[in-house]
Order: sequence, then C-alpha cells, then structure tokens
Amino acid sequence: MTVVTISAAYGAGGSAIGPMVADALGVPFVDRAIPVAVAERLDVSEREARERDESVGSWLSRALLAFGQMGPVLGGAEPVQVAGADEFCAATEQVLREHANAGAVVLGRAGALVLAEHATALHVRLTGPLDARIEQAMALGEADRLTAERLAEQADRAREAYVRHFYRADARDAVHYHLVLDSTALPLPACAALVVSAAQARQQARG
Repeated sequence: MTVVTISAAYGAGGSAIGPMVADALGVPFVDRAIPVAVAERLDVSEREARERDESVGSWLSRALLAFGQMGPVLGGAEPVQVAGADEFCAATEQVLREHANAGAVVLGRAGALVLAEHATALHVRLTGPLDARIEQAMALGEADRLTAERLAEQADRAREAYVRHFYRADARDAVHYHLVLDSTALPLPACAALVVSAAQARQQARG
C-alpha cells in the first residue's frame, strides 16, 4: 500500500500539502483522526487525547520544562517519566501502523521513525526559513503576524521535544527522510506533485 509520512515545521504547509498528496494517491489523509482513535483505544476523552497529541505537544513541553530538559535538542539528558505519556505514545504508534497497513498519508507524530522499517513508505520533511514560514502561515490564513511568530516558536519546539523525548532523535535531521523540501520556496501544489512523484517511484522501485 502507498504510505507517505510528512514531518512539517510550523508554516511549512503540511496540512495543505498532505491532503493534496493523499487525493492524488487515492489514500486517506490521516491527521485529526489520530487522537480520536487514540482516545477510543485508551478509553479516554477526545479532549485528553488531543491535549497529549504531538500536533499540540504543549503538555509535554511543560512537563519537560519542569524537569529542566527543554534545551534546543534536549541535550543528552535521559528521558523523564511523564504521567501517561508512554501509553499515549504507544497507542499513537499502533494507530499509525494500522493506517499504514491500509495505505495513508500521515502528518506528524514521528511517522518517519515509527514507520522507518516500512518497505515502501516515503518519508518527507517540509521546512523552510523561519521568516518565510511565518509569511506562509499568514498567507494561508492560519494567524496574524504576532500569533504566527509565537506559534512558530511554540509548535516547532513542542514537536521537536516529542520526537527527542520518545525516539531520542532530532526531527530536523535529514537522515530520517527520503525527501526534504523547502516548501516556502515552491508553490504548495508543486511540492505536493514532487511528493506524489517520489512516492510512486519508491513504490515501483520497492515493489
């Protein structure tokens, strides 16, 4: 099955590119459905699952700050035990693998690491200069400038903390991806087309 994981910095357009790729490949785009499935699996409220979801991440940031582990890449500190964190992470991994078995485009949740051994999955990183990502977020109507600047710092830090804490990896490191795109330098549809082409080529090569 066709599987694409997308890791996106704030303002890189992951939530816009992902659906375009999924539509072109004829598979579901999986993002907001993940915490819903996690909530059902753990028998908790959707609100709690969303609060602990990687796409939000603030709960983990606050917890790590309390333990003094929130550096740029969390340094070399050992992971701390955050109440309930491992259960939510494990449930998220299970949901990602189930979607991968049926074919999907997955946004975030350390998909490139969770599905690193998937034979035909394409792992993509969307990024770009901070100023350009802020401008793009504003152009997409996600926020005004002050809000976009704040969210860029908070979201990037939280998502990087999630990957570092659970996988001892740097989400920004190109080694985890087959394709890294500056999605602020190209129109978003062009980025989506490149991802689709790469996904099809990888599946054919590995098939």
